Order: sequence, then structure tokens, then C-alpha cells
Amino acid sequence: MSRRQMHLAAHFPGVNNTTVWADPESKSQIEFSSFEHLARTAERGLFDFFFLAEGLRLREHKGRIHDLDVVGRPESITVLSALAAVTERLGLAATVNATFNEPFELARRFATLDHLSGGRAAWNVVTSSDAFTGENFRRGGYLDRADRYTRAAEFLDTARELWDSWTPDGIPRPFAHRGRHFDIAGEFTLPRPPQGHPVVIQAGDSDEGREFAASAADVVFSRRSSLEDGRAFYADVKRRLAKYGRAPGDLKIMPGVGVVLGDTAAEAQERAAEIRRQQTSPQTALLTLEQIWGVDLSSYDPDGPLPDIDPVVDPALTQGRTRRGDTVAIAEKWRALSREKGLSIRQTVIEAGGRQFFIGTPEAVATELEQFVRYEAADGFILVPHLTPGGLDEFVDRVVPLLQERGAFRTEYRGSTLRSHLGLPEPVRN
Repeated sequence: MSRRQMHLAAHFPGVNNTTVWADPESKSQIEFSSFEHLARTAERGLFDFFFLAEGLRLREHKGRIHDLDVVGRPESITVLSALAAVTERLGLAATVNATFNEPFELARRFATLDHLSGGRAAWNVVTSSDAFTGENFRRGGYLDRADRYTRAAEFLDTARELWDSWTPDGIPRPFAHRGRHFDIAGEFTLPRPPQGHPVVIQAGDSDEGREFAASAADVVFSRRSSLEDGRAFYADVKRRLAKYGRAPGDLKIMPGVGVVLGDTAAEAQERAAEIRRQQTSPQTALLTLEQIWGVDLSSYDPDGPLPDIDPVVDPALTQGRTRRGDTVAIAEKWRALSREKGLSIRQTVIEAGGRQFFIGTPEAVATELEQFVRYEAADGFILVPHLTPGGLDEFVDRVVPLLQERGAFRTEYRGSTLRSHLGLPEPVRN
């Protein structure tokens, strides 16, 4: 089988429990120097893009601000605009919600970032069915789950119409959109962006999300737990592209992964186990369990067995987080895992976390990453370091050179835009 070069991107650690804030090497997630350090490291490693998540309301658990949210989260496009001035080739990807924004304003902001950066902007389109978050916005409320993706699809189509609205000669043309969710008219304020359209990313694993990705996205940010799982997801999403007249290469699948290195396999495994323990403190383990069981479990011992009571549905216990689906089924699955392996609450939460890690020596990790691309489980990876901002340093210094020696990763940027890094064509003008 011929060797394909992989794509790499960097996720800035945010308000989630992948970040180990107790580590002495962890720094601020607000100060610009942190963003700059990680972005410069990613660009030194010739990564495709730098990825920022979004938070529109501080999460709450049992009526209190979630511990991990007390440090806050700045607005993505503003941060990336600043990074555009201190990087030259690195793509700049912002997560922005299509439920609580308006197409004209967001199209204008992304077009501006694309112009400022010389064609490096990307938009991770997310949606929300969360009424708690909706309370932060003027119109309040939220959308039913069934409407989230129909609005997102019309939102994206409208943004693309706006980006295409100027003539090839740079003359603004009158614009009008009449649809179910949007009714706007006027003239767009900017010429077509350097990439035609900023790169579109989709994150999510639902059937609706997969269909949205197949119809409209350039990159999928997924979460897979094994090579087999990755291959099944890859085949399913790529198969859906034909329905929309798209080729498999038009959409890049890039799971979010962690990497833990060691000079020996044993050392790497020991470091990984310690990182997982740090990521899942006793308090975090109980909080995670409460999100599934829907009740206060603070009287339980994190080092003891799982509750023998059944979960209840309480949407008010934790607010501002994605629902976990069928909590009764999840609880039974976790109980079975605990019984089978003799795990405590904390150990079960760690084991069931499902985050994909590549653990080993630099040579072993490089080999495993290659295999995922070679056997079509991924087109590349979005690395999720556990430290801010130095969590990429070791990977760039020790793994990237090995990938380059093997021909599995680029040795230079051959273009200036994010689309050129990803091998994506410029969209045809409407």
C-alpha cells in the first residue's frame, strides 16, 4: 500500500480535564504568551493548523461554577487575529457557534481573519441545543436538536453566498438571502477571502453530524478509541461524500489524540498512567459520575465501588455540557467494566474515558501514527496536549523528525494557505 503523508494540527488545551493544571509546568491559558508559545511550536513542527475551542457560558455543576471553568476562556477569533501577526504559515481555526450568531456578522469576521492572515482561517462549525447557554443571548432560548443542523446548514450556505458575492474584479454586488432561518439583504463589506472560503471544520459523531460533514465540511474533528473504530468511522463518512458529488479527498478526517513519550515503553506507560490519574482527580471522578447518574454522589468514596442505584434524569444538575445520551445504558456499561476488571469509581472513569492516546518511544508512536493513516483510520491528527503551553515541544522535537525521515510528514510548507497545506481545492465561486 502506498504511503500517504499525514496532516497534523494542535489543539490549545482549554477548560477540560485533559489539561493537568496541577503540573508545575502548566502556565496561564489567558495570557497571550501561552497561545503564542503553542502556535510557534506548531508552526516550527510544520503543522497544518492551530485549533481553538469555544465556551459561551461558564459551566455549572450543582449550582456552582465548574471548577475547570473558573479560569475563563477568551474569544477565539480575537486570539487568532493576534496569532496571525506572529506566525506566517500556520492555519488558524476558531470554533464558533452557528446557533447563537448571525451569518452576516460571522462571515465578515472570518473573511477578515482570512484576509489578515493571508488565507489561513478555518471555522469549526458547532451547534447547541442548550437552553442554559441560550440565556446569555438576546433572543434567549435555544433550538430543538432537530433544528440545530438545519440552521447550521443554512447558516453556512449563507456565509458562503456572502463570501462569493463580490465579482472577480472586486466589485460588490447586491446580496439577498431568503430562507427558513435567515432573511437578509444588502452588500457584503469585504472582497472574496484569499482561500475563496475559509476552511470548514465539523466536530461531532452523531449521524446528523456525519451527514453535515459529508455535505459541507473540509475537515472532521473526531474522537476515536482504536484503529478498528477509526477505520469504521473513516469508511462511513467517506462513503457519504458521493451523495453530495464530493470525492474522498475533499474531506480530511483528523481525530483528536494525546501523545505520551518515554525513552522506553515502560517509562512511557508509567508517565501515561500518572497523567491519567492527574487528569481524573477524585473530585473529577465523582463529578463525571454525577453527570451520568444525575444525583449527588458526594457521599461515595472515589476509591470505592460504583453506586448500585439507578441513574435519574436531572438536566439541572450539570448545565452547559453536552448530554451524555442514554445514561441508564452508560451506567450499566460502566458497571460491567468495573465488575470485569475490579475497578473503583475513579479507575472506572479513567478506563471508560475513551480518549485515544499514543504511548511509547518516539519511534513506536511514529509507527502507530503512520499505521492509522496507512490503513485509512485517519488522514491526520489534532494533537491535544495535557500541558499549557509546552505540551507540544517534545512531540515536535522527537516525533516530527522521525515522521519526516520516513516520508510520512512534510519537510516544508509548499503553499501559504491552509487549503494548500491540507491539499484542498479553492471552492468554485457561486
